[in-house]
Amino acid sequence: MQTTPSFGDFDRSAVTHDSWRVFRIISEFVDGFETMTNIGPSVSIFGSARLPPSSPYYKLAVKAAKAIAKRGFAIITGGGGGIMEAANKGAQLGKGISCGLSIELPFEAESNPFIDRRYDLHFRYFFVRKVMFIRYAQGYVFFPGGVGTMDELFEALTLIQTEKIQPFPIYLMGSEYWQGLIEWIKETVLASGCIFDEDLERIHIVDDPEAVAEGIERHYQKNRSLKNF
Repeated sequence: MQTTPSFGDFDRSAVTHDSWRVFRIISEFVDGFETMTNIGPSVSIFGSARLPPSSPYYKLAVKAAKAIAKRGFAIITGGGGGIMEAANKGAQLGKGISCGLSIELPFEAESNPFIDRRYDLHFRYFFVRKVMFIRYAQGYVFFPGGVGTMDELFEALTLIQTEKIQPFPIYLMGSEYWQGLIEWIKETVLASGCIFDEDLERIHIVDDPEAVAEGIERHYQKNRSLKNF
């Protein structure tokens, strides 16, 4: 006959371990906030760590980050290779701040070489890292990527939809990569009534780096003037 487990059946050391974990989490938040608080207006750029420098998406990411950085925005990436490396490289070419929020992953062993030393942060917890992406961003730019990129895209859309954060521009670059996803969202998700038109209108598919940079700057200036008013 089965018996109901009591608290005594659990390993008490696990409870203690979880309690100390809270302090480790707080430490990551404090380190992140203290480093990022003076970074200024920023744009977070996402994409696959697996795309090589020969990829047209890599080259496009360099151009886009450079154009955005030239307009005075810091560039924030996940700190790894591929698209993240391209964006950090573009930030330096555009004479802007280049920030990398790295995390321990099997295929992202170390930070890319284009991150400013001051803004080379390392995280243990994904959720702390995500807060840093959102907290200081004036816009999001997505390049082709996998599960992690999709996660960041839909989390941003969720936070904006639920009014947990102020709306900001979301750009998808590499239109041929994203077209199928957007069509599915329109034909299935939107058609089923699971989202509204305004949710889909938050996403902009643009392949022109200057157009993306201009759109982000326009939104930032408008939003800043409204706050001042």
